[in-house]
Amino acid sequence: MKIHFIGIGGIGVSSLAQYYFKKGCKVSGSDLVSSEVTSKLKKEGVEIFIGNHKKDNISKNTDLVIHSPAIKKENPELQQALKHEIPIKSYPQALGDLTEKHFTIAVAGTHGKSTTSSIISLLLEKSGFDPTVIVGTKLREFNNSNFKAGNSKYLIIEADEHFASFLNYKPNIIVLTNIEKDHLDYYKNLNNILKTFKNFINLLPGNGLLIWNADDKNIPKIIDSKTKNKSYSLKQTEAKKIKKILKVPGEHNVSNALAVMSLARELKIKDKKTLKTLSDYKGSWRRFQMKESDFHGKKITVVSDYAHHPTEIKKTIKAAKEKFKERKIWVIFQPHQHQRTFYLFDEFIESFDEADEIILTDIYEVRGREKKSIKISSKELVKEIKKRGKKINLIKDFEKIPDFLKNKINSDEVVLVMGAGSIYKLHDKF
Repeated sequence: MKIHFIGIGGIGVSSLAQYYFKKGCKVSGSDLVSSEVTSKLKKEGVEIFIGNHKKDNISKNTDLVIHSPAIKKENPELQQALKHEIPIKSYPQALGDLTEKHFTIAVAGTHGKSTTSSIISLLLEKSGFDPTVIVGTKLREFNNSNFKAGNSKYLIIEADEHFASFLNYKPNIIVLTNIEKDHLDYYKNLNNILKTFKNFINLLPGNGLLIWNADDKNIPKIIDSKTKNKSYSLKQTEAKKIKKILKVPGEHNVSNALAVMSLARELKIKDKKTLKTLSDYKGSWRRFQMKESDFHGKKITVVSDYAHHPTEIKKTIKAAKEKFKERKIWVIFQPHQHQRTFYLFDEFIESFDEADEIILTDIYEVRGREKKSIKISSKELVKEIKKRGKKINLIKDFEKIPDFLKNKINSDEVVLVMGAGSIYKLHDKF
């Protein structure tokens, strides 16, 4: 079987490509720019096309085309597939097919999906469940990949709420971390978000299970007594024990760990095994990823984190302050998408209050998703954050930030690099 993936560089799409490649399918894919993900796929033997999408990338003998939800209908590769009557599926539809064939554990929520699903994956692997894993971050334990091929019935996935993608899935267990306003370009308001999460929960079968965060203010609004459910909370006895052993900082990670423990008990995994896995977990790619650096003769700590929502920014800075105590923290942030910046503007302004000094870059534009009508810039954010008495600079091109910092930063200080776009490349510049 020959399958072509449009937008193969995406963290989700790439994992599905790996799944079919490992199953012996002939796999090809295209993306606008090369990345670590596309380079790894190419090295493994996947045919990769980089640059503008072209109809010639689709051969007539292609059996299936799978595309990122961000791909528009007028995309020349999609049009070519339609012309040759090749079956087409979006990534959520294709992943939905897999969930029907497996016992699926789906991790959902506005924040914490990658960390929670990563720890669950490692725990089930160590406990002999041999799961197939499709997550939104790379794990060193899985050969620095976001995918692992398993030989059992178990499938662990992140259930993304954007575009209501998770309504394509057939979960047996849902782990729900939290619900908050996000993706307002699609949902418009919190009420629509809650309705959609409720519809997702209703996809559970009669013998399904919902594991949910009782500390979250919005989840209780959609809990139905008809659904078999189990809650977890920071008020539980285990919370203090977990906080002592966790290597990744922050109360939010204690909450993620409690979700893992709740699931583990339902799967009859002993607490001793769960606590050992939690203790061993050192984080994953772009999730409070730390390194020590000699930067122009100064010993500094550099942290890379995927935080791109105001709540995530606030919690990540707080976690850094707790971990690094009295050390000065430089926060470098690349806003992600103009519409998110526009809709959550007021929340973004407040999210940097605990930072010692801040640097903002230009907004990262996601091609194909941005609305031309939305006019917002990092300059406006900087202006408002400055009014709160914060030290902040706008450096549009993040490549120039190391040069800006070389005479300003001192030994023993911390650089916290945050964002969901290309800003992670800055981690290697220090």
